[in-house]
Amino acid sequence: MPDIASLLTRSHELSGISETPRLDTELLLCHVLGKPRAYLYTWPEYRLLPSEVAGFEALFTRRVRGEPIAYLTGWREFWSLLLRVSPATLIPRPETELLVTLALALPLGDTASVADLGTGTGALALALASERPLWQISAVDAFPDALALAECNCRELGYGNVRVFRSDWFSALAGSRFDLVVSNPPYIDAADTHLRQGDVRFEPASALVAPDDGFGDLTVIIERAGEHLNPGGWLLLEHGWQQGGMVRQLMSQAGFLTVATHLDLAGRERVTAGRMA
Repeated sequence: MPDIASLLTRSHELSGISETPRLDTELLLCHVLGKPRAYLYTWPEYRLLPSEVAGFEALFTRRVRGEPIAYLTGWREFWSLLLRVSPATLIPRPETELLVTLALALPLGDTASVADLGTGTGALALALASERPLWQISAVDAFPDALALAECNCRELGYGNVRVFRSDWFSALAGSRFDLVVSNPPYIDAADTHLRQGDVRFEPASALVAPDDGFGDLTVIIERAGEHLNPGGWLLLEHGWQQGGMVRQLMSQAGFLTVATHLDLAGRERVTAGRMA
């Protein structure tokens, strides 16, 4: 049976698939062995059991075909939280943590009410709940499989200030008002060639693609948010790096003040914020 050291050398087989082939190989080995990454370098001579070899080979082959690591292991870290993921939802991305950072910096009270629209795995809602235990957070999604996953993450992480329920954007929130609405909605144009590349090939189109050149869902949220925000309430939206100008225009037309777009770690426009009068 092969040992850990020899299997790690196979990372070169992922060089054309992944930007982090060595890390991907390590994560798959850790998943199969049920061990942390430090174990791989403490016990490089460990020879895998036949069942472990079979498990690694199956996952490694799927990774060579392009399947995302998060779907293969069933987990993804976001804001220091370990979240369950599945092909039913978008994989939480590091750039989306900017939404969390900006939300936490807002001048909101200790008991603010928050809505996370299109929650998917529940990443945004749970990250905010971990930092603001007295905030009351409504995490909504239109898709039952996504809701089940968000509920599972909420239950396993144990945050009692998050409630998860089904809603197509604001459709089930009639009469509800919030101090903050956050969302990472679909914002990719259906014709975008990136949809046929990398991990996004395996992610649900419903979480990625929006009509009207990618602005359809952003427009709906912006136009209806005012009905559900308290005076002085905030709207924070993630969007494509070339969409900032139009999102600022839409928010200003909808009556939002102090509209501003913030850059992600790559220096690209990623999140636009506005305050309701």
